[in-house]
Amino acid sequence: MIEVKDLTLTYPSGKGIFDVSFTVRQGEIMGYLGPNGAGKTTTIRALMGFMYPDRGTASINGLDCWSKATEIQRFLGYIPGEIAFPDGMSGDEFLKLMHDMRGTKDTKLQNRLLEMFELDPKGKIKRFSKGMKQKLGIVAAFMHDPQVLVLDEPTSGLDPLMQNRFVDLVLSEKQRGKTILMSSHIFEEVEKTCDNVLIIKEGRIVVHSDVQTLKASQRKGYVIRTKEAGAMVQALQAAGFEAGIVTEDAVEVFIIAQDADRFIKTISGFTIMDLDVKSQTLEEVFMQFYSREGER
Repeated sequence: MIEVKDLTLTYPSGKGIFDVSFTVRQGEIMGYLGPNGAGKTTTIRALMGFMYPDRGTASINGLDCWSKATEIQRFLGYIPGEIAFPDGMSGDEFLKLMHDMRGTKDTKLQNRLLEMFELDPKGKIKRFSKGMKQKLGIVAAFMHDPQVLVLDEPTSGLDPLMQNRFVDLVLSEKQRGKTILMSSHIFEEVEKTCDNVLIIKEGRIVVHSDVQTLKASQRKGYVIRTKEAGAMVQALQAAGFEAGIVTEDAVEVFIIAQDADRFIKTISGFTIMDLDVKSQTLEEVFMQFYSREGER
């Protein structure tokens, strides 16, 4: 449904995106990860037809993103990373404008979304909080029941309750066969919603992985309370584990799943008073991939 091939777009500063290639199948949710300035928004702007690439192609449902941008807009929903609304408009006036531009009249879905996100669109948008503006952007993106959604940091400014409602919305749209490309910094959001993940670094895709494989590479951290902290750290380090003393009676160690048996055998000769588990977040996994690429 979304196809990007060898896409390159360079800014005068020399930054940009370089030879970016990926596909998003119909019914798939693709997470697009990377820090600010890595190239996520540039890729999305090219997909939206806002920027013309130096070389390469981008298409949505077989239509060229640049020459067929107007046609694509009819079946696409978009949330920009930094939402800007027309000056002086009220929220309901903006939603009516979007309906008029798309040639749609049915407001049933719009009203359900307004209720879901507890948003009253009346009143001037310039007086809306950041969270209210984000909700308005979400409603506008989803209210015409688009086949494809391109979402750039869609829950920015939302409180945890509304973030969860957004996750529920995305998962329900997935069940209906929608195709979604979603840039996000909220890694729990990515874990819950995405099938696959792209990680971009300095304008180049460095990882293309399914979420389960990415999660399987997570390290687990353990904090072990023992009166033999020094000796335990030495034993763990000798066995090849990353370990250190947290306090005089606590040791922190990180392992991956395949090393669990060896880890248990290494600590089995010590007296353990307590054991706490803390899983590595997807953000930490993401940073690991960045570190690995930096070492190459």
